[in-house]
Amino acid sequence: MYSSIAQANEAIIERIKAARPHWVAVRPAKEVVTTLASGRKLLHAGPPIAWEEMTGPMRGACIGASLFEGWAATEEEAVRLLGQGEVEFIPCHHVGAVGPMGGITSANMPVLVVKDVVHGNHACCNLNEGIGKVMRFGAYGDDVQQRLRWMRDTLAPVLQDAISKLENGVDLTALMAQAITMGDEFHQRNIAASSLLLRTLSPAIAGLDRPKAEVIEVLQFLSVTDQFFLNLAMAYSKAVMDAAAVIKAGSVVTAMTRNGRDFGIRVSGTGDRWFTAPVNTPQGLFFTGYSQADANPDIGDSAITETLGIGGAAMIAAPGVTRFVGAGGMGAALETSEEMAEIYLDHNPLFQIPSWDFKGACLGLDIRRVVETGITPLINTGIAHREAGIGQVGAGTVRAPLLCFEKALEALAELHHITA
Repeated sequence: MYSSIAQANEAIIERIKAARPHWVAVRPAKEVVTTLASGRKLLHAGPPIAWEEMTGPMRGACIGASLFEGWAATEEEAVRLLGQGEVEFIPCHHVGAVGPMGGITSANMPVLVVKDVVHGNHACCNLNEGIGKVMRFGAYGDDVQQRLRWMRDTLAPVLQDAISKLENGVDLTALMAQAITMGDEFHQRNIAASSLLLRTLSPAIAGLDRPKAEVIEVLQFLSVTDQFFLNLAMAYSKAVMDAAAVIKAGSVVTAMTRNGRDFGIRVSGTGDRWFTAPVNTPQGLFFTGYSQADANPDIGDSAITETLGIGGAAMIAAPGVTRFVGAGGMGAALETSEEMAEIYLDHNPLFQIPSWDFKGACLGLDIRRVVETGITPLINTGIAHREAGIGQVGAGTVRAPLLCFEKALEALAELHHITA
């Protein structure tokens, strides 16, 4: 259908630019990912991985999910059933989903449902738990379980009722176009987007026929959860990149993800095949009492934001976040985005960045450019403790391994006898 890689890439980029994902629902995961409706199954971040290969944070999240679902009554019981192969593990990306850090999602956990109203495809992501000891970073104690139950029983129903009052849901593109001008890059910083979302939802939530205490709890939670929008940004990016992946040609990366052991990418011209290499360990700033020695290797589906071209690639949009991740100041932010622009094919006119002279965020990550330049994508990320049960210990940046892109380019050359 396409006479060259360049022609295919142009079609992919136009499809990305045309996508318009809306947040349309909050539903139990088993209603959206129907394979979760039977048996003991967990979604996880990254390319495929077995229990024996998982690092501490993902194992901790699996324990937490087993307790949440009632498969086990104690940590010891959970470890036993997980170790005996009684739980099936499925990559989020295999079922139109994404999940931050461990990415662990079980049947009765609520998920955010995003629909690309132009192309008709859906993507989903679990809900952001807030800060502190949270399951996505591997914590699973009583406080984590209490929060997960509240999110299932109160937060999700309130959000669903509010969304149902909004015609066509929430137009995420319009909201993000505003938020990027206010200092968000949608991976490590989502304060503006989360605030704009709260402003959008508050009238609908306040008008619900629900107990006043529930409404207050939800509004308070949303008002202090600065990263709540991250999970929507991930589902947004997944919906866009899945729409682009319909074109089975070209050299554009359609997914980047990590499971704590392997970094994996998918490329438009090679379909659903994973190209993997060992992950790197994030470098950054640590909370008091922790150090680089405590850091878990890179983990999470949240690199779907950098796949789209936001997150670390849009560092110049969020100079305030550079100090938080230990990446320097304004000059470092500009240098990072200029470097990233060398490996993306275009700029996104929907996400114009004032501090970049209104250039759009990067768009169209090209494996050819990565291999040619040796520049690998920079990813903004939280840092989990390497042991299960502890949680987040810092934030920083990490590079994707070059080997993934080299493998993908070799496979593309073998599969498609077309010119560059």
